[in-house]
Amino acid sequence: MDTLRSIESFVKAVQAGSIAAGARLQGITAAAASQNIQRLEKSLGARLLVRTTRKLSMTESGELYYAEVQPVIAALSRAQAVITEFHGQPQGRLRIGSSVAFGRHVLMPLIPTFTHQFPKVSIELVLSDHSLDHVTEDIDISIRFNQQLEPGLVARKIASVPVLYCASPSYLQRKGTPGSPEALTQHDCLLFRVPVDGRLLSWVFDRQGMHYEPEINPSIICNDIDSLRRLAVEGAGIARLAAFVANEDIRQGSLVALFQPDATQHDSVQSIPLSFYACYRDQHAMTNKVRAFMDYLVKAMPDTW
Repeated sequence: MDTLRSIESFVKAVQAGSIAAGARLQGITAAAASQNIQRLEKSLGARLLVRTTRKLSMTESGELYYAEVQPVIAALSRAQAVITEFHGQPQGRLRIGSSVAFGRHVLMPLIPTFTHQFPKVSIELVLSDHSLDHVTEDIDISIRFNQQLEPGLVARKIASVPVLYCASPSYLQRKGTPGSPEALTQHDCLLFRVPVDGRLLSWVFDRQGMHYEPEINPSIICNDIDSLRRLAVEGAGIARLAAFVANEDIRQGSLVALFQPDATQHDSVQSIPLSFYACYRDQHAMTNKVRAFMDYLVKAMPDTW
């Protein structure tokens, strides 16, 4: 078992890019992982890794050894999952990745009920607007909207969330209410910069089945959606917000939703909703706990937002 633990430390270090990151995937300290790898190298009589302050790389022996042992570690992980499945009730740690806004506004209210239903599952939430890697960050399941989907992941759609263009009553009183998306060129627009790739999130409308993207001039750009919501509430301009971010402010009267279909002059113009997906690595990652959480999410998502 000590040898297997040492091999796992080596494999995780390679996958994560550093001994410290690999140790976190194992749930041990960086010092323990380093000692494991040193013992493995001593037993093999070969150097497997080259360690510098900035980079971790494999020696030629390390590359050959990794190619042989990585499938073994993966198979052992799958075997452990099979035994867990066999014993029925979902159990063990479930590491869930999500954007900050979806985690804060949607997942947080749902998690307590899930943990009550499945008390043997312990939840770890990883909320980040940066790209989450299932392998290096040991993510069991990630929640992504359509623009965040990546090749190789298995994705199951869990929700379609309306996108709302919102401004405060004070801003609309001061600057007027835009009667169409074209009028946005005359308004202060609050844009979201996507942390993953640095691009500005487009404002796109559906007009009689055709996508239309108006020309806008951003007055403020931010990479945090809740900060943009706050700016809109304070009268800084118009923000593009998912319904689960904006709805409470709309109910309280702090924000007004624009371009709504119940206004006859806007019947032919609609915002394009965000589709959200629960994602996992592959069929081997579909453990009992992952399946239970995905099924729970689908049932727990509201019919209307």
